[in-house]
Amino acid sequence: MTKLERTKTTICLYLNYLVHGMAIVILAQNMTVLSQQWHVSDAGVSLVISSLGIGRLLVLYLAGSFSDRVGRKFFVQLGILTYTLFFVGIVVAPDVYVAYAAGILAGMANSFLDSGTYPALMELYPQRQATANIMIKAFASIGELLLPIIVAGLDHFNLWYGWSFLLCVALMLINFFFLRTREFPALSTTKPAEKQVATKTRLTWQQLVLGVVLTIFGYISMATFYLVSQWLTKYGTSVVHLNLVHARMLVSIYSVGSILGVVVTALLVERVLKPVWFMLLDTVVSLAALLAITMIPAWHVAMISSFIIGCSAAGGVMQLGLTIMSETFPGAKGRITGIYYTASGLASFTIPVFTAWISQVGIHQIMWFDVLIAAVGVVCSLIVIGFKYEPRLVAKTN
Repeated sequence: MTKLERTKTTICLYLNYLVHGMAIVILAQNMTVLSQQWHVSDAGVSLVISSLGIGRLLVLYLAGSFSDRVGRKFFVQLGILTYTLFFVGIVVAPDVYVAYAAGILAGMANSFLDSGTYPALMELYPQRQATANIMIKAFASIGELLLPIIVAGLDHFNLWYGWSFLLCVALMLINFFFLRTREFPALSTTKPAEKQVATKTRLTWQQLVLGVVLTIFGYISMATFYLVSQWLTKYGTSVVHLNLVHARMLVSIYSVGSILGVVVTALLVERVLKPVWFMLLDTVVSLAALLAITMIPAWHVAMISSFIIGCSAAGGVMQLGLTIMSETFPGAKGRITGIYYTASGLASFTIPVFTAWISQVGIHQIMWFDVLIAAVGVVCSLIVIGFKYEPRLVAKTN
């Protein structure tokens, strides 16, 4: 594959995650109008958001396994088409039941994209796997940044909310067309000797503990920023007492922080810091920022904290957790990826359910719940550091 062809394929893969970033926040950003369309409360829309996690859990592990056999391109294209059905389904859904089914399709689409994209990027850039994976988060953050601006613009000009969904459909279909002619790397295979070694090698108790802790971190890292992305706008209007435009601006500020965090992480993890230390740094900083925005619900504090939370909690720390876990179990990267992202998918399902219940008590309590989650993330990071695990994935030593 030529360098030009590799670049074209990479652009198509990342563009999918720009739209995926829009999909992450599109239901929350249209919560008011969708609740009216489906005749439910905000909690009802939150339950629909939880269906994305169900869809993700249903197919993620199997999709990852079949991706090794069928090919990466098939699952990327399948993800695009399934996401298209989600966007159309939400717009035409007459009630919460149809919307819930559409949400399940979105979760499945996310899993299909992950199972094809992550392996494809690691095969396209074998010497820069960590950076290639982290950049996925960058494009998703760009989508999270753009979507609230688009929704605010539609609301300002009194235009139909569905145009934001149809824009996503158009981008996906255009990308599907271009992907038809793109080249993908040949499927990587493990040599029989390597398989035998991986099978015979016994896991140490340290590896087992790290495996459990990092799997928990897969849940925690997703839960921390997923909760913020879904409820930051509502928190801004209900607790900080901002108007809707400024409340939506908090999500955009958070997304800008996420983009910057991804860039900084990609630069430092390749040159300065090892993933374990970045993991600890990000979790501590995100906990401090969440405490600030929860204890001091003021506009200036909300702006600064949203940016810092984006930089830390959504700046690629979840991808770094996967890198650390893969280094812990070098002979089972595919299986580890499935386990890790299944845990994150469980978070995307359970967190909206928990927050739907907590929202009945108060929106402020939702942020306190996120503080608790972030504290668990710090504990996970400290345990990993405590085992003195030092992954060798540092560019300077490669």
